[in-house]
Amino acid sequence: MTELVSALGFGLVTAAILSVSAVGFTLQYSVSNVLNLAFVSIMTASGFVAYGLIVAGLNLWLAIALASLVGGCLSALINWGIYTPFIRRGTSTFGMVIVTISTALIGQNLIEAAVGPGFFSFGVATGRAVDVGGLVLTGDQVITMGIALVLMAATYVGLEYTRLGRAMRALSVNPALARACGVDTGRVVALAWFASGVLAGAGGALLFLDTATFSVTTGSYFLIVIIAAAVFGGVGSARGAFLGALILGVATEVAGAYWIPELKDVVAFAVLVAVLLVRPRGLFSEIATLRQAVG
Repeated sequence: MTELVSALGFGLVTAAILSVSAVGFTLQYSVSNVLNLAFVSIMTASGFVAYGLIVAGLNLWLAIALASLVGGCLSALINWGIYTPFIRRGTSTFGMVIVTISTALIGQNLIEAAVGPGFFSFGVATGRAVDVGGLVLTGDQVITMGIALVLMAATYVGLEYTRLGRAMRALSVNPALARACGVDTGRVVALAWFASGVLAGAGGALLFLDTATFSVTTGSYFLIVIIAAAVFGGVGSARGAFLGALILGVATEVAGAYWIPELKDVVAFAVLVAVLLVRPRGLFSEIATLRQAVG
């Protein structure tokens, strides 16, 4: 029983990191329709920014906030300087995937050139450990879950109750109709890329904080699970990405506790395949369905 409680607790921590990243990934995709595989490079760069600031003695909260802003700026810059010119030239969807892969590889190599190929660690956990019903969480894990909850709540409120959020949702469903209704699509897309980068930056910082040792390639392995969570919930649905991350995060950690830990991600993809057999568009696929209806 103790093992199950521990696995559930660690699953919630994993789900917290995964939810921030998956929502950021799907938020940008739903608005721009670009499968940004360089998302992982933004996560990695931001994670190392947070690491450098914390090692230099900066407050943990401020370091993560600054790393998130760096992620937002990087995301907006990549869209403006790399992706937008290709989109204006009419590059196909497959062509854009190649562009994003190339950008990711370039980004990873630039980061490795800057920090080196070795492994890094934050060392001693921050804050006091917390005992909840026999589950002991470190201060870092409590902080991770708290930041994730705040970011998810802010994202929900922003999408549901602000003009920008309504514009993003309109643009994700029918760009032509949104433009006809007076939505400044260029501004909305740019802000969506920035918001996605902020969540990527926070996700990268939290991932590194929760990992015993990390390197330039740590984020690359996590990207596969991020995409799985986004597809699981229905690509384009922030709510779906959050719930997909919650389910997959807990499932992988519980599986790791009772199965081979190194193969726990296999469970995530097994659950994903099972869901897609029943609901090919994912659990919450309202955007894809609406696009088909109005297309």
